[in-house]
Amino acid sequence: MNSTGILLESGTNELEIVEFEVGSNKFGINVIKVKEIIQPIPVTFIPHAHPFVEGIIQLRGDVLPVVDMKRVLGLTHLENGDQHKYIVAEFNKQRVVFHVDNVSMIHRISWEQIEKPSEMYQNGTSQVIGVIKREDSMLLLLDFERVILEINPETGINVESVKKLGKRNRSEKRILIAEDSPLLRKLLNDTMNEAGYMNLEFFENGKDAYTFLEETAKTRQIEDVVQLVVTDIEMPQMDGHHLTKKIKENANLAKLPVVIFSSLITDDLKHKGERVGANAQISKPEIAELIKMVDQYVL
Repeated sequence: MNSTGILLESGTNELEIVEFEVGSNKFGINVIKVKEIIQPIPVTFIPHAHPFVEGIIQLRGDVLPVVDMKRVLGLTHLENGDQHKYIVAEFNKQRVVFHVDNVSMIHRISWEQIEKPSEMYQNGTSQVIGVIKREDSMLLLLDFERVILEINPETGINVESVKKLGKRNRSEKRILIAEDSPLLRKLLNDTMNEAGYMNLEFFENGKDAYTFLEETAKTRQIEDVVQLVVTDIEMPQMDGHHLTKKIKENANLAKLPVVIFSSLITDDLKHKGERVGANAQISKPEIAELIKMVDQYVL
C-alpha cells in the first residue's frame, strides 16, 4: 500500500480512501497518507504520554508513536484484538501509527461525494471533516492532522516562526486561501496577519474558491482583484490539485500564481502538484517557508 504506487491522475478531483473500523463505526483515511498496514506488534509504554498515545514501536529502525483511535474518538476500548490493525501513516513530514479495530477495503471516490459536516452535529473540537455516503452506510473522513496537533501542539502552525522573519511591512495585496479546516483558517489568518498580509479571502473548499475567481474574471482583470492563491489539497467538493488545474486551464485565470500548502507535500508526491501547474508547494506546518514564498509572488 505504498502511496507512490497510486495511479490516480493528478487533478481529477478523485481520491482513494482506506476504510477502517473503530468499534461499530466506519471511518476513512486518504490512501496517500498511508504507507502500510501491519498486524499489531508489542508496544513500549511511555510514562506521562498524552492519553491518546499507547506508547511507541520500532518499525524498520524507526521509533513511531502508536495512537489509539478508540481513545481519540471517546469509545470504550475492546479487549478482543484478533482483527486489530496498525495503519502506518505519513503526513506533515512525520510518521505515526493509528491503532484501529479493522481495515476492510479501499474506495475510489470523487471529492464531490464528500459532504462537509453540518454544524448541527459538528462542533469546534470534532475530528470529522467529511461525510461519505455509501449505499448501505456512511464513512466519516477524519482530520488526522488535528488529532496529531492535539497530541503535540508543537507540530502545528506557529506564529512565533513568523516573528523570527523580522519586522514586516503591511501589504494590501489580496490573497485567496482555500482551506477546509476552521482551526487552520484561524491559524493561517493570524500568521498571515503577523507577516503583514491583511487582505485575505478565505474559502472552505476549492469549488467555492474557483466559482469566486471565475465570476470575478468575467467583469475584471483577475490580477486587479486577487494577486495569489494559497490552497490546501484535501477539501470536500473540490481538492486543491483540481482547483489548481482549473485555474491554469482558464485563460482568464492562468497567470494567477498558485501555491499549494498541504500536509501531503512530500518528495514522492510533489509531481502531482507540478503536473497541474502549481507555482510552488510547501508542506504544512512550515508557515515561515510559506510566507517567504508569498513574498516572492506578491511583493
